[in-house]
Amino acid sequence: MRTWLKEKRDDKGLTQEQVAILSKISRSHYTHIEQGNKTPSVEVAKRIAKTLNFDWVIFFENNSSQKEQKQVI
Repeated sequence: MRTWLKEKRDDKGLTQEQVAILSKISRSHYTHIEQGNKTPSVEVAKRIAKTLNFDWVIFFENNSSQKEQKQVI
């Protein structure tokens, strides 16, 4: 799970549905991203980051989920 992403969303007082709508993606896609099951494309990462006001590159630093790391090995 991307705890940092959930914290950013909670800090803004938004639901997953609201973030998804504002980021122009489906709620299920956003949920998979927040849970760490999927890594967003650069474009989607930028939209989510703009919605929640953080630097989009965080998605591609060493904050990937354990599930994502296992898939690379």
